[in-house]
Amino acid sequence: MIRLSLDSLSQAQINRVWSAVLLEEATRFGARHVCIAPGSRSTPLALESIQQSNLTVHTHFDERGLGFFALGLAKATQTPVVVVVTSGTAVANLLPAVVEANLTGEKLILMTADRPMQLVGVGANQAIVQQGLFSSHVVSELNLSSPNASINMRWLLSQYDEVLHIQREKGGPVHINCPFPEPLYVDDSPLLSQLDALPLNWLNSNEIFVQREGCTRIDAFAEFLDVHKNKKGLVIIGRLPFEQSIKVKQLAQQLGWPMLCDPQSGISSEWQGYDVWLQNDLAKSQLAQCDLVVQFGARLVSKRLLAFLKLRVMEQDFRAYALLCDEGGSLNPDYLPMQRFPAQWHIDNPMSSQSHGWADDLKPYSELVTRQAGKLCRDDITELEITHRLSEITDGYQLFLGNSLGVRLVDMVSKALNVETYSNRGASGIDGIVATSAGVASGSSKPTLTLIGDTSLLHDLNSLALIADKGCIVLVLNNDGGAIFDMLPVDENHKQRLYQMPHGFQFKRAAQQFGMGYEQPKTWQQLQQVIAGFESSGSRSLLIEVVTPPNEASNHIKALVSAFKGH
Repeated sequence: MIRLSLDSLSQAQINRVWSAVLLEEATRFGARHVCIAPGSRSTPLALESIQQSNLTVHTHFDERGLGFFALGLAKATQTPVVVVVTSGTAVANLLPAVVEANLTGEKLILMTADRPMQLVGVGANQAIVQQGLFSSHVVSELNLSSPNASINMRWLLSQYDEVLHIQREKGGPVHINCPFPEPLYVDDSPLLSQLDALPLNWLNSNEIFVQREGCTRIDAFAEFLDVHKNKKGLVIIGRLPFEQSIKVKQLAQQLGWPMLCDPQSGISSEWQGYDVWLQNDLAKSQLAQCDLVVQFGARLVSKRLLAFLKLRVMEQDFRAYALLCDEGGSLNPDYLPMQRFPAQWHIDNPMSSQSHGWADDLKPYSELVTRQAGKLCRDDITELEITHRLSEITDGYQLFLGNSLGVRLVDMVSKALNVETYSNRGASGIDGIVATSAGVASGSSKPTLTLIGDTSLLHDLNSLALIADKGCIVLVLNNDGGAIFDMLPVDENHKQRLYQMPHGFQFKRAAQQFGMGYEQPKTWQQLQQVIAGFESSGSRSLLIEVVTPPNEASNHIKALVSAFKGH
């Protein structure tokens, strides 16, 4: 076969070749999805994306929503996701999703089209300084030169691979800045296999260009646990995939140790409601008898649990604190002495402990939280009741928890949770919730129930376009603004204007705008009926709006804590 030289190609074709190489190598590092926003300068990347048989193409008109959608895809698939945008403010709109991905470790490969360097800083249209735009929020970046025939393609592959190897090791997003000279449009472009500039050993294989080997001891944790297994251990389950949470639960049950399950774990235990009962001095002192804490996954929601950990671990007689997590960074906001282990672990034989059942006396506190929460439920539906009984409406769905008040209520009062659960608890922002959950639904091909607040939905309203055809449920708790701020010790005269910011909006028209079904149930029974009657398979999504008084949830929290402290 006659192979073509780069010198024989036009600039538009060379742009396409570079794009094809970048996308092909991304698939060899595991990428299976590419998310594209509209733009002219990104044409070479966009056109080559649809030529890639190994990539599923997703599109959205808003780069901010697109970034969060890619984040959700990366969460659900546990693979790198390519994001393609044009130059200028289009790139800047990715920042919120990049910040979140950097904190929680999702692998986004940001391919941002750019003007050639000679057009930056001279008043050319849509030309900004894109290099370094994401600052410390990416784990690595590569500012490419403009594609041209004189640059060795082995250089392109080796430089690119260096960035992707860093991402493979650390997780998180990487930024590949691609300055494309005009012309950008061409009717045909050669296949990579037709080019003599590309190494044959790379073309004729499915392997990445620069190989690296690495290994991680998955038996190190087993050795640690064998040494400490007879102590009074406490197991904490943070942000984990559902299957891993079940595995940890089985281990804790073998050892007979108490489990405190964060809502991001997707599971519950007989010690649930700890965010409430840790405010009881007697219960807290009983839990403080532990002399070993083993935490699986990071990003805990409960401030009470974090405060307990800080006090207990820093005491002189405390034995050991272990964290199993593959996220980057120290994940240690209180600078506690700890041992870090990989998230993947294996124990050959069943474990047992001489301290089996040491914390069983704490179980009645969990039961008391459940009873007290039940007493606060009334005829009209409330946020407390929805989060308390959330497990009763998740059958057949995976769960995406928005931030702010809803996730805190789930942490405090949910019972019997047993569902694959996702969230954005890195930066814990209220932006991009709908887009991320749409990405999760798309990446997993499973219907998703998204629990979200009204202000969060207003933030991400146009992302309803991403979820409208996914057969999902968006359950919005509308308390007319940021009701979580009602808990702040601020002057009542300023609280509403400067914090809660009531808006007076409801979302029926928004659901109609994006072709979604809409319901506004008034009671728990009506909510159950609406969800039970919704046929998700192959249908449009459903927006369910529950309207509650602004201060009701915060009053319920205060009543619950007050009753428990006095018990």
